Amino acid sequence: MNIIINGAKGRMGRIVDAAAAQAGHSVVARVDFGYGEGEGLRTLEAYQGPADVVIDFSNHAATAQVTEYCVKRNLPVIVATTGQTPEELALIDAAAKAVPVFLSANMSLGVALLADLAKKAAAVFPDADIEIIEKHHNQKLDVPSGTALLLARRIREARPGAEFVIGRHENGKRTKAEIGIHSLRLGNEVGTHEIIIATGSETITLKHEAENRSLFAQGALAAAAFIVGRAPGMYDMRSIIE
Repeated sequence: MNIIINGAKGRMGRIVDAAAAQAGHSVVARVDFGYGEGEGLRTLEAYQGPADVVIDFSNHAATAQVTEYCVKRNLPVIVATTGQTPEELALIDAAAKAVPVFLSANMSLGVALLADLAKKAAAVFPDADIEIIEKHHNQKLDVPSGTALLLARRIREARPGAEFVIGRHENGKRTKAEIGIHSLRLGNEVGTHEIIIATGSETITLKHEAENRSLFAQGALAAAAFIVGRAPGMYDMRSIIE
């Protein structure tokens, strides 16, 4: 594949770059607003050469630029950023009507499987208390993580009336309708997500630990291989594992 990496100077952008080379793909453009003179491209518009897909590991604030560029050039896009505003999500939805869009808060196939297991557990134990604990490095901006929200939303598919309680910080009893989400920020933690399902007589714990960030790069490349040649629409990790 011929790949454009947006956010190429960032931590994940550099890892995707290395993983793409190792897998035999060509990175035809490296784009990052942080590039200095002669380092790389500062905007997507600066590259108009051949490409098969855009992988975006930049920042959700670049959503308008990324979607506009991909629609204009009829390029599929992997949106690997998190923290989008409702307006930015609307732009992504609009782009998916014109080009294939792969949107996932987490590029790990393991997390996709975890989400399926969590939904199934919530359905099997409809009266259980469910809490999500997520851990990330101390430089992460969004709270809770996009992955924690992804997991909570999948659980809510089995519990349509569920309410997200983010960081319990007031006195009061837990309600049956709530899904608790708790965020920890520690050192260089790559990412750990734990779901606790407690019935009162037994407890089930589902947990995913990211050992290193290369798994997200591998997932992004798998997503790119999956989406190239697809019809316009919205895709995610479930599209691959199902």
